[in-house]
Amino acid sequence: MNTKIKPHEYALLDEIAQDSLVTQASLSKRLDIAVGSVNWYIKRLITRGWVKVSHLDRTRLQYDLTPEGMKIFTQRAMSYARDSLKVYEDFRTQAKTLAADLKQKGVESVYLNGDDQIMDILRLTCIEAGLEISNLPEDCVLETNGRGYRVKFQK
Repeated sequence: MNTKIKPHEYALLDEIAQDSLVTQASLSKRLDIAVGSVNWYIKRLITRGWVKVSHLDRTRLQYDLTPEGMKIFTQRAMSYARDSLKVYEDFRTQAKTLAADLKQKGVESVYLNGDDQIMDILRLTCIEAGLEISNLPEDCVLETNGRGYRVKFQK
C-alpha cells in the first residue's frame, strides 16, 4: 500500500483526530479548500483504509481514524518532529561556530538584526558564549540569510 500522504490528507486526518463529528463544510472552511475537494479527499482516505465513516442519523456522519490511519498520522507527525529537530540542530551548530569565531576574533558585543525563531537560536547561543547583545548596530551585526547566519562588521 502506498503510504505517501499529501498535505491536505494529513490536515484532514489531523482535524478528524481532533473532532470525529466534524462536518465537511467546517473542514472546508478550516482548511480553506472547496467542499468538493474535502469530499474527494475523505473518500480517498476511506479507500486507503485510513478513515471509516459511520452514519449517526440521516444528516450526520462520524469520521474515525482506523488503526492504519492513526499509524500513518503518527508516522507523519514523528517525521515532522524529526525534520524540525534536524533544522534546529543545524542552526544551533552554525550559531555555536559563529559565536566561537567571533569570540576568537575578540568581538564582545553583537547586534542581532531580526526577530524570528532562527534569530532566537542565535540570541541564546551568543548569550551562552558570553557575547553581549547590543541594542544598537554599532560594530558587529548578525543576520539570517535563509540557510544560516551572516556577519556584517560596521566599521
